[in-house]
Amino acid sequence: MKKPFFTIIVVSYNAGDKLVKTVKSITSQTFTDYRILVKDGMSTDGSVEKLKAAFDVVNAHEVDITKKDRKSKITLLESCDNGIYHAMNIATAFLGGKIMEARAEEEGPETGEVKLLKAGESPSYIFFLNCGDYFRNENVLRDVHRMIQDRNSLEGTTLPVIYYGDIFDSTTGNRVASNPRIDDLACYRNVPSHQACFYDERLIYRNPFDLKYKVRADYEQFLRCFYREKAETVYMPVLIADYEGGGFSDKNKKISEQERREIILMYLPAEKVRKYDLLRAVTLAPLRTAIANNKITAGAYNGLKSAIYAIIKK
Repeated sequence: MKKPFFTIIVVSYNAGDKLVKTVKSITSQTFTDYRILVKDGMSTDGSVEKLKAAFDVVNAHEVDITKKDRKSKITLLESCDNGIYHAMNIATAFLGGKIMEARAEEEGPETGEVKLLKAGESPSYIFFLNCGDYFRNENVLRDVHRMIQDRNSLEGTTLPVIYYGDIFDSTTGNRVASNPRIDDLACYRNVPSHQACFYDERLIYRNPFDLKYKVRADYEQFLRCFYREKAETVYMPVLIADYEGGGFSDKNKKISEQERREIILMYLPAEKVRKYDLLRAVTLAPLRTAIANNKITAGAYNGLKSAIYAIIKK
């Protein structure tokens, strides 16, 4: 079973024109070994109809998504959900179920249920691109594919990997660099944006979002993959996506911080968290956040952060 190299999941609900624009940023890619799964929460604003008018779209329950050579790259999965993380879980459960069904047909039900990746088979990578977010340019998937293939040819694919790059914050008009080295401190304060991460599919199928977290479920999933799955993390100096911002997490900062606190204590000892809390206070974290989110000061702040990360990488 030969799968596309990338699976791009777009979650949508009454997204207006953003749905077509987001999908367009995918179909404009010069690298074409991908498939798109649009998970729509039963929109009533005509956005799905606009999608169907603009692209060749097939219904999720009428096509075999495991076939790489099928004519349409865009699959539409429509169902009710309880929010963005639940919608993402529905999308990945659908994908994982179809892949295991295909594997069972090839190898028999026992091996089909156990394995998502056969020996010697290269992994496929899942990327979530929210409505209103767009690939930075038409060569993003080409550049990411090349970097993944170059690394895999040198080091193999024994452990699942999270590849990640940088994002462009449309709110401030600045590039936001990701930490090139993921360790305990990075996990405490600054994991890569979800819109910058390409996950080995094995990680995603085994680690759905924990729906008790309303704002930080993607943060908890990243830490779970890093600490419990022992996933490798590989930084790529690529500007991945334009991030719209202004979503639920930005509007619920108190809940976001409460969830962040609860989550980090699940993965780091309390003593280490207290140490990092002190460091955070000494380095004036609230002030730094305000500077980073201000259109006037964000450029200088992100430039300094990029310079520090360049030193760390060396």
